[in-house]
Amino acid sequence: MKKLLAAAVALSALAACNQQQATETEAAPAVQLYAMDCGRATFPNVDMFADDGSFAGQSRELIVPCYLIRHPEGDLIWDTGFPDAVAAMPGGRRELPEMGATVVMRASLQSQLAQLDLTPADIEFVSFSHQHGDHTGNGNLFAGSTWLVDPEERAYMFSEEARGGQAFAGYSQLENAQTRLIESDAYDVFGDGSVKIFQAPGHTPGHTVLLVQLPNAGAVLLTGDMYHLAESRERRTVPRFNTDREQTLQSMDRVEEIGHAANARVIRQHVIEDFDSLPRFPEALN
Repeated sequence: MKKLLAAAVALSALAACNQQQATETEAAPAVQLYAMDCGRATFPNVDMFADDGSFAGQSRELIVPCYLIRHPEGDLIWDTGFPDAVAAMPGGRRELPEMGATVVMRASLQSQLAQLDLTPADIEFVSFSHQHGDHTGNGNLFAGSTWLVDPEERAYMFSEEARGGQAFAGYSQLENAQTRLIESDAYDVFGDGSVKIFQAPGHTPGHTVLLVQLPNAGAVLLTGDMYHLAESRERRTVPRFNTDREQTLQSMDRVEEIGHAANARVIRQHVIEDFDSLPRFPEALN
């Protein structure tokens, strides 16, 4: 009888342990993707976004997003938008005469993170699709995070030419940040295949794209500046200011292969329709 009682107690304890583990598993956060509005830029003339002249004289508004990917092993910020200082300007408005554009930023990146009870110090990883100031404007906020970067892009970002540019002030403190170099075609951020950074050079020397595998929504491919306008993907237009035209076209092919293989939802990051198709922050896609 005592043996039976001991066995029953043992089984009960095992069941309780299994139940606790199951509850913890259910409570564990799944991978989630948050899309934040980090500015909008209005261009009276988007001729610069196609070197064949096909966009000359057309006006467009482009979204400048920031993305937060939440994973059980940590958080990743992908692209950091325009500097938060723009949101503090009168009307959240800033003129960019060098680009012929007007920027409006309604809310800072920090204030949006605060809606999730996060500060930049809470973010484990930061990565940019590339160096340009509408993607790295708040880079210094994450100088305490681990920076994931293509080695050629890092060299480009700290070249003498880049140091003299307007974008440099937004990310200069990352020069001494803890850094992991993306030295292969694909970098698995968390080691489980759920978040991967792929090399896609041409727009800049070390431009990258991000593939996120979500438990319910499936794969989402964030394409950086592969495609600026809604027509850019289909027409395969190359911006006038890209660093390498042939590399850009090769990367377009590679990005399409990645998206097809993953059956991914392709997000053209500057296209407002693509941004608006994602859940409105602070809701998440999961």
